[in-house]
Amino acid sequence: MTLPLPTPAVRQWVTPLELGVLGAIWGASFLFMRVAAKDFGATPLVEMRLALGALVLLPLLWRDRAAFPRKLWPKLALIGAINSAIPFVLFAWAAQRAPAGIGAISNAMTVLFTALVGFLFFGEKIGARRAGALLAGFAGVVVLASGKTAGASVGWAVVAGASAAFLYGIGINLVRRHLGGLPPAAVAASTLGSAALLTLPFAIAQWPATSIPAASWFSAAMLGVLCTGVAFVMYYRLIARIGASRAATVTYLVPLFGVAWAWMLLDEPLTLSMGIAGALILGSVAFSQRGAK
Repeated sequence: MTLPLPTPAVRQWVTPLELGVLGAIWGASFLFMRVAAKDFGATPLVEMRLALGALVLLPLLWRDRAAFPRKLWPKLALIGAINSAIPFVLFAWAAQRAPAGIGAISNAMTVLFTALVGFLFFGEKIGARRAGALLAGFAGVVVLASGKTAGASVGWAVVAGASAAFLYGIGINLVRRHLGGLPPAAVAASTLGSAALLTLPFAIAQWPATSIPAASWFSAAMLGVLCTGVAFVMYYRLIARIGASRAATVTYLVPLFGVAWAWMLLDEPLTLSMGIAGALILGSVAFSQRGAK
């Protein structure tokens, strides 16, 4: 069943509300990874996330199944690995070693890496504004990686998070060029499902031998159902209503909620390096988006 879009009068307050809710949900994904990754391990947790997210979106894929011929599935599987499986594993690995806010801040680099990949591999113009924003964003990553939390270095966790954001940038460009014209929510379902199948053997091999606490099971379920399946549905509804550029403003909210949730619910500290890095990265993203058409 397709829900009707809000009227223009209602849209004035519904859209900001939905953007805020989506930012809160995606920010919470780093909280849930932080809780569950230590008990599941990175790959088993990601398998749970991919499989549950794909199941939530499966009805949308079934509805549009005629648009997905058999010859398209190898391409979907490749994009699923680049855009979902590997970056999800990298973020989960980072969550085992660093506060949730570190991953959330690193994730904000996705917008800048998308522009960089388009420039390096697809001949897109980047412009002086975005080039300057990239340099500022990279400076933020360096500041974040050089920081410490409770005396422990988070450098490798930042490298993992930034690498995941770079893979997102590649994946977004591949989706634009090779899956354009297909129903977006069905594309998400197909790539998540393909990624789940690719990850399954590794998850089985690394499944924890000890019992998993209920809190970690709950976090894994929320990560898959809410932060992946339901969030994708919300995101594509926003794109349909207000366009991709305006929907992408949720990028600014995710690290703010990620840090806030971790501080409020996990008592994770807010460090000076996190504040400086967050300001540099989010500021560079905002600056680059002002220059985007």
